[in-house]
Amino acid sequence: MAVAGLCEHCNQRPGAFSCRRCGATVCRLHYDGELELCADCAQKRTADGRRGDTFRL
Repeated sequence: MAVAGLCEHCNQRPGAFSCRRCGATVCRLHYDGELELCADCAQKRTADGRRGDTFRL
């Protein structure tokens, strides 16, 4: 997938990746390649793969 524009996190480096969750265009420093998520979405993820705000019974 071709990504163009500046990183939406730092607005300094060229955007090279697109977050599969929120669609943000981010640079290499703000992208988790293993999860294919931007830094914000990767940080919100918990160890079991759910977002931190997910309701559990």
